[in-house]
Amino acid sequence: MKVEVERQPQGVSTLRIELPPDEVRKEWDAIAGNYSRYARIPGYRPGKAPRQVVEKKFRKEIQDELTQKLVSRSYHQAVEQEQLRVVSLTNLEDVEFGDDRSMRFRATVVTAPEFELPDYKNIPIELPSAEVTDEEIDAAIERLREQAADFADVTDRPLAMEDFAVIDFTGAIDGVAISEIVPDASKNLHGGKKFWLRVAPDNFLPRFAEQIVGMNSGETRSVQVDFPADFPVNELAGRRADYAVTITEIKQKVLPPIDDALAEKLLPGKTLADLRHTVAHNLEHEKEHELERAKESQIVRYLHERISFDLPPALLTQETRRALNELVHRNRERGVPDEMLKNKEKELVEGAGSLAAHRLKTNFILHRIAEQEKIEVTRAEIDQAIRERASHFGVTAEKMRKELEQNERLNGLAEELVLGKTLDFLKANVSVAPSVESASASQPTA
Repeated sequence: MKVEVERQPQGVSTLRIELPPDEVRKEWDAIAGNYSRYARIPGYRPGKAPRQVVEKKFRKEIQDELTQKLVSRSYHQAVEQEQLRVVSLTNLEDVEFGDDRSMRFRATVVTAPEFELPDYKNIPIELPSAEVTDEEIDAAIERLREQAADFADVTDRPLAMEDFAVIDFTGAIDGVAISEIVPDASKNLHGGKKFWLRVAPDNFLPRFAEQIVGMNSGETRSVQVDFPADFPVNELAGRRADYAVTITEIKQKVLPPIDDALAEKLLPGKTLADLRHTVAHNLEHEKEHELERAKESQIVRYLHERISFDLPPALLTQETRRALNELVHRNRERGVPDEMLKNKEKELVEGAGSLAAHRLKTNFILHRIAEQEKIEVTRAEIDQAIRERASHFGVTAEKMRKELEQNERLNGLAEELVLGKTLDFLKANVSVAPSVESASASQPTA
């Protein structure tokens, strides 16, 4: 097999591949032989038609099958022969057969950037202490106490700051309901019934809370809201709205005492000492995850700072599109309306571009380290990952594998596992120094 590689800018390479007549003829004869055995040709019994008659009638079919078989196989052989780090095949074209039964075609690929790896073993990192303090346990229990709070009715005084107001309200601008002006915007801009609002400065709409302080239960008041010029909903930006607000109830948060009764409420059958022990265990688990994330972040930053290369534009465009879809989906899950996303389109695209560039560079570096360290993923590891993913989604492993194969995501799963194993390798070989905070805490006092 003859291979010529033409390297072009931006990581693109063209491979001109030519197969010798003997190899092509051998495959042609094997495929034509199958047609001869099973083809039905008028005037001949099955399997008895002369080879030249079969080849003439089914020439296109034989050639198509031959192309499909040889192009894929020889392309992969050529990549291996030339030791190319191909990350994307963009085109296979110009398939030609010579009179001597030779075959040639052209493949266009995107290759990984070339760069030198720094010393990636014993990467120096700083980690905070993993010790859980009494102060952290107290803070966590205080958060649980907030979640266990009761809300008592207030009937003997007007609404005050830090109360919770249950309100009915509707908004309008120049007599037109906001629900008509921006029907697709958040319902909380339109108004609502039995809406709970913590009365605090800058909470909810601009100066809304301040204007309802002093109201009594059952009272109705007109509240003016001046939307800022940079308000994300264009139709409301820079305009004044009038809200008719009725207080239906006034509530006051009542925090329970921190005692065995609180522990019993949160963990039936447990005491306060048990609650503290459980909270400490959960905090330790959280800190372990935080330390792993800190390790990964510092490792990646170390490598990024010491390695520089240009990313293939075609891959960067593709990855940016994927990252943008992820950001939009994540914001929609958080309840951000499409109108607001549209107004932040430039910001989202820039964010997606940065995320895509960081992700691509990280993956290229980790792949090169995996190659250097001969880190590979086994069939057993892929099977285990499929079982875990299937369990997470509540389907059988067979169904999950079939779905991955149908959507051509099996290779992506294998790549994900290789990158994960490479990160684990790097984390296992770091040089850990105590953080400045931890080191200062350990210094003896005078």
